[in-house]
Amino acid sequence: MQGEATLRLLDKADREIFKLPREVKGAIYDFQHKFRRDPANPGLRFKQLKGHPRLYSARVNQDYRALLLHAGDSDYILVAVKHRKDVYDNLDRFAYQINPVTGGIEFLDLVSIEETIHSGTSRPGPEPEPAPATEPETLFAAFTADQLLSLGVAEPLIGLIAKITTEDELLGLTEYAPQLTTEVLLALHDGRTYEEVLDQVTTPVAADEPVDAEDYRTALTRPATQVTTDDTALREALEEGFERWRVFLHPTQSKAVEREYSGPARVSGGPGTGKTIVALHRVRHLVDRLGPGDDTPVLLTTFNKNLAADLRQRLLVLAGNETARRVEIVNIDRLATQIVADAEPGGHRRWIDDTKALQEWEHLLDEQGETRWDAEFLHAEWSHVILGQSINSRADYFRARRAGRGRPISREDRAAIWQLVERYVKRLDEKEVWTYRQVAERAARLEIERARRRASYEADQISSVKVQRESGIWHRPRYRHIVVDEAQDLSAAHWKMLRAMVPEGPNDIFLVGDTHQRIYGNYVSLGSLGVNIRGRSSKLTLSYRITQENLKAALGILGEEEWDDLDDKREDLSGYRSVLSGPRPVLRPASTWAAELDDLVDQIREWDPPALSSIAVCVPKRDMVAEVENRLGRAGIKAVAIGPDGPKLWDAVHVGTMHRFKGLEYQRMILAGVADGLVPFGHALQYEHTDPLRHRRELRQARSLLFVAATRARDTLVISWHGRKSRFLESQGSSEPQESPGVPEAPGVPG
Repeated sequence: MQGEATLRLLDKADREIFKLPREVKGAIYDFQHKFRRDPANPGLRFKQLKGHPRLYSARVNQDYRALLLHAGDSDYILVAVKHRKDVYDNLDRFAYQINPVTGGIEFLDLVSIEETIHSGTSRPGPEPEPAPATEPETLFAAFTADQLLSLGVAEPLIGLIAKITTEDELLGLTEYAPQLTTEVLLALHDGRTYEEVLDQVTTPVAADEPVDAEDYRTALTRPATQVTTDDTALREALEEGFERWRVFLHPTQSKAVEREYSGPARVSGGPGTGKTIVALHRVRHLVDRLGPGDDTPVLLTTFNKNLAADLRQRLLVLAGNETARRVEIVNIDRLATQIVADAEPGGHRRWIDDTKALQEWEHLLDEQGETRWDAEFLHAEWSHVILGQSINSRADYFRARRAGRGRPISREDRAAIWQLVERYVKRLDEKEVWTYRQVAERAARLEIERARRRASYEADQISSVKVQRESGIWHRPRYRHIVVDEAQDLSAAHWKMLRAMVPEGPNDIFLVGDTHQRIYGNYVSLGSLGVNIRGRSSKLTLSYRITQENLKAALGILGEEEWDDLDDKREDLSGYRSVLSGPRPVLRPASTWAAELDDLVDQIREWDPPALSSIAVCVPKRDMVAEVENRLGRAGIKAVAIGPDGPKLWDAVHVGTMHRFKGLEYQRMILAGVADGLVPFGHALQYEHTDPLRHRRELRQARSLLFVAATRARDTLVISWHGRKSRFLESQGSSEPQESPGVPEAPGVPG
């Protein structure tokens, strides 16, 4: 064999590569360049494996060999990198096929899968239950082998599947099983019927034409064969991690993307389930359906401006410039600001965030000598009740609903609060500043009026020439479709604004989110705001990013708290699980904050990664960010704080508060300072007896913050504290320090 070759990386092979020593990964990088240039290079020792007509081995270094599947001509797929003793001593361990249902190429190391299944029964955890007197029933006893095969389960695994009796064993198998096998088995285990799995999981990825079990060239081109698309992607897999979840649409997600909805629709799911990818693919789907003469844009919005920037980059990668130019991507507060600025040009007001708005409340209360209410209560009352319901008079406030707002207040209380609100607004007016809540409410009013005028125009059929001469093109819808990411963070005013921006009708609003990750305290009922999602909701349950071990710890943080679904119903994460496994989270107590900082330095030195950006340190308070930065700096470890626009340096340990990590992920995460009194903050506890509902709401928001922080870890999660650990960690078991395993390097990236 002479000449150049193409080398691709098969799905899940990257997970094994990540676990290899750093020097082996470097050798793989050199190997792929040599193989591309000349597979016949004698130094590669390229040869076919006995008994495997398509499987070859090639030398990576003295001890490791690459396993390559020949797809035809000069096309090869890197399916594994293993120690040489694991390649030649037991060739029967390797199985590969073209799946007869999907037509995709699949590779299995049966020995590794069986070892992982057995290791699932011996993972550290609670004391095992006494062995049952009778043989336990296998998990899939109700399904025949023919049924499993017809659903797309890989045939070489049928025997192993028939022996599985516990969920841990199942999760062990799914770590290395092909993707469709994983999704089918997890769906069946969650209680779905054969027919439901066939319709929802298998059919969307089934091949459109008859599958030839020997035609690997055609199989390589099918979507079911999940491989890198070029050799550059292989380099990224070795250096940064093969992030196929950032662009690949999984079968369970495609149905939500391509479905026709008669009105607003919602997709929910836990961290790592691909909600953002669904939103991005939905945008592309909607743009593709626009007519060539339809220049009304599609809006893609979210709460956080960092996430908006990330969405823009990811849409470009996914769909290209032609699609991106027809999409307006902007964070929700910037959108509201634009609306107000366009409607009221020449204004001199500045905008202040919630932190500064609270400070203004505190100054006002100090000046007035007011002690009955605190600044946070008044700011929330003004933001969620008065601005949220567009209340303009004291009489309207007397009649306003305050569902979920905590302690009841009398008519006399409302009169006093209204007087304070009037003084507060006057204070802001004198300083020529607006809060973002005010801007959102003003923008909502403007858009509602614009929609009313548009409806009147359409009803009365007024001359478009006259209308345009008088008022521009306000009679046209501002957007054709709206897609919202992180929907749980938007306020009532935001939703009113969005509702008015797009005409009610098919596919008008599509939103994705997870109320377990609500960290800004915006509680809304979408139905009451004109966004009726009932009957048009779906849930994603498989995480492709967070390991089973980290997921279990994160779910423990949520406790038994109840969560809403943005529409006055209960939301939960039932069936939420991961297809990945990794080390258990490390729980590490310290006597003092200084000692905790010392431990933090020792931990980062132990990891010693060449890419510092694979590590992040998350803390509860802003002043702790500077303290971590300074301590790491004194230890010679470059660190940088995450600001409103993200970290200013890339090659450094990223440090920030829990709010700053929304939408980011890192291979190694350290949650420091997770102590009672800090998580949750002590002030949240003072309402336990005076305002129980507010007390519960404060604790729930604190749980959400810690949940978001804990789910930013891809592989290794370390949680530390000084003094007494947070009450949210009570479910995490022992407080004794555990050995912290090293993991390969990968940078923190938006997720």
